[in-house]
Amino acid sequence: MRERTKLESGMNAILSLERDLRDGVELAELAEAEGDESLISEAQDGLKAAQARASKAELEALLSGEADSNDAYIEFNSGAGGTESQDWTEMLMRMYLRWAGARGFKADLLEEQGGDTAGIKSATVLVNGENAYGWLKTEAGVHRLVRISPYDSNARRHTSFASVWVYPKIDDTIEVEILDKDVRTDTYRASGAGGQHINKTDSAVRLTHMPTGIVVACQAERSQHKNRAAAWDMLRARIYEAELQKREAAAQKLEDSKTEIGWGRQIRSYVLQPYQMVKDLRTGVETSDTQGVLNGDLDQFMAASLAARVSGASDTQVEDID
Repeated sequence: MRERTKLESGMNAILSLERDLRDGVELAELAEAEGDESLISEAQDGLKAAQARASKAELEALLSGEADSNDAYIEFNSGAGGTESQDWTEMLMRMYLRWAGARGFKADLLEEQGGDTAGIKSATVLVNGENAYGWLKTEAGVHRLVRISPYDSNARRHTSFASVWVYPKIDDTIEVEILDKDVRTDTYRASGAGGQHINKTDSAVRLTHMPTGIVVACQAERSQHKNRAAAWDMLRARIYEAELQKREAAAQKLEDSKTEIGWGRQIRSYVLQPYQMVKDLRTGVETSDTQGVLNGDLDQFMAASLAARVSGASDTQVEDID
């Protein structure tokens, strides 16, 4: 039913655009024939609105991967640099939470490990919304921040790194087989706010998939049982995403972004000093509105990355045919 609704919505959008274009052109021709300036202006406004809707529909058409419509997990990890990187990791998490909120998505914090002085060392967030994974999947990689450090008494410029990893939440239609003997389970006390109970029992759960080295953790729930169930869902999703990455690498000649994330391969730079600039190093898209980006205005970067990924897939198919 979800697939049917999506297809019907896409078809209706195309039919509506065709109708609005036809009506707009006819209205413009009539207005020119009568010399009615106000009617010409009305026709132009209608055509501009149709153009904006067409651009949005074109972008949504890029979200055609088999898991693009699913909800998404986002993992944040600080890089080398101690407090600086941990503070930057928290800023990144807040940026994506604001992006999700602006789109009407629901975001739940599943696990968080606080920093030594400020910020966070790592965190996992679940984003629920239509095409959440499709929008977020190109955000995986290393993000670099350059700024005057608020933690440096000499006000020197510092460079900080944090990594973002995105994978889809899988539903009941996708089967992922994991052998119990391949998974090590560790329990520990949850950190941070949560009341007396959550901090006095070993309610948090960490799962390690030994064949792949994938590690997931959950401490959002009060009971160990619920955290264990949530962690297993995350592990299945991680392993499924790893398989998707392998297939995509073979089809598009791209390397697995999870294993290749390194401090020398950042995907985006956020420069706050000595000038204001956010630049995506893959697509070349840049903006001087750094505060807008840090407040969640990420659509232009996501759109460019999605378009580049689809274009790359098309180029690969042509090469294979040749």
